Amino acid sequence: MDQIALGLFDWIDRGQRPLNQLYEERLQLIEAADSAGFYAYHLAEHHATPLGMAPSPALFLAAAAQRTQKIRLGPLGYLLPLYSPLRLIEEVCMLDNLSNGRLDLGVARGVSPYELGFSGIDHNNARAIFDESVAVIVQGMTQSRLNFQGEYYNFNNVPMEMEPYQKPYPPLWYPTDNPNSIPYVARNGYNLVSLAPAARIRENVDLYWNLWEEHRSNPDRLNGHVTEPKVGVMRRILVAETENEAETVARAAHQDWFHSLTKLWHEYDDHFPDGLFNWDSSTQTETLMYGSPSRVKEQIARLLEVSGCNYLICVFAWGTMSHEQSLNSLRLFVDEVMPDFQDNAQATTQ
Repeated sequence: MDQIALGLFDWIDRGQRPLNQLYEERLQLIEAADSAGFYAYHLAEHHATPLGMAPSPALFLAAAAQRTQKIRLGPLGYLLPLYSPLRLIEEVCMLDNLSNGRLDLGVARGVSPYELGFSGIDHNNARAIFDESVAVIVQGMTQSRLNFQGEYYNFNNVPMEMEPYQKPYPPLWYPTDNPNSIPYVARNGYNLVSLAPAARIRENVDLYWNLWEEHRSNPDRLNGHVTEPKVGVMRRILVAETENEAETVARAAHQDWFHSLTKLWHEYDDHFPDGLFNWDSSTQTETLMYGSPSRVKEQIARLLEVSGCNYLICVFAWGTMSHEQSLNSLRLFVDEVMPDFQDNAQATTQ
C-alpha cells in the first residue's frame, strides 16, 4: 500500500470541561502526536459557537509550538474577512518564527454567514475580501514595502519589518468541499483539505490534480515553492479495544459534538448542517470512523482507495470524549493502525 502522510485536525469544541483544562489536555494530545511522528496539527477557527474554543488560533498554536519539536502547526484556516491583513502579516511572521518554521498557513473565507455577520461582514462579500487579503498578505511577506490598492484594502509604502522564517512564506492550505473552489485552489497549488464523503472527494481530487499539473509552471501562481502539495481528507476517528466500546463512546461523543456544530445555525432556524453531519449520515458515509484497530484499518484503506488523497487528517478529540479516551484512541491508532499506512511511525505515546 502506498505510504501517506498523517496529521491531526481539531476544533477544540466545548465539551463539558473547564476551558483551562480543555486547553491543557489538547496540548498534551499534541505532544503525544508529535512524539508519534504525525506530520501536522491543524486548528479550526470559529466564533460565537461552542464548536470552536480557539477563536484566536495563533494564541493556541504559539503555546503548542513551545510544547512540541517536529510536528507542523497551522490554522485551517484563518477566516481572512475578519482580520486586518496588515496585522495578520505580523502575526503569521511571529508564529512562523516562534515555531522555527513549522507553520502551515491555512486560509478561508468562512462558511458560516452568522459568524461573519457578528463582525459586520456580509457573507456575499467574503470571497472578494478574501482575494484581496491573500494578495496583501503574500506581498507583505515577500517585499520590504507594502503597496496595495483595492476595493477593501489600501496600503501605501508600509515598511515590512517582520518576515517569515520560511521563504518565501509558509505553505498555503485551503479547506473546501465546494467543487467551484477547486479550480482556484488547484491553479495556485494550495494544499487541499476536504471532509466530504470519499466518492465526492474523488471528483474534486481528480479535478485538482489535472489543473495543478496544467498550472504548476506558472511563474506568478501562489504557493509556487510547494512542489508536492498535500491533498487531504479529514475524519473523526475513535479506536477502542472492542467494537461495542468504540460505538458506545462514539455515539455519546457525537451527540455532544453535533450539538456544538449546529447550535449557532439552529438559533437562526437554519438546519443546513444537519443532514451532512448527523449520526446516520456520518456513519454511513464513514466521515466518522470508529471501532477496533482492524475495523478502522479497513475503513481508512477504503477511504484512501476511493478518495485518491495522499494525506489523512485525524480528529482524536471531540464531543464528550474524555482525555483518557482520546489518548487511548491515539495510542491504539499509532501502535496498530498507523504502521499499515506509514512505515516510519514512532509508537512512543504513553
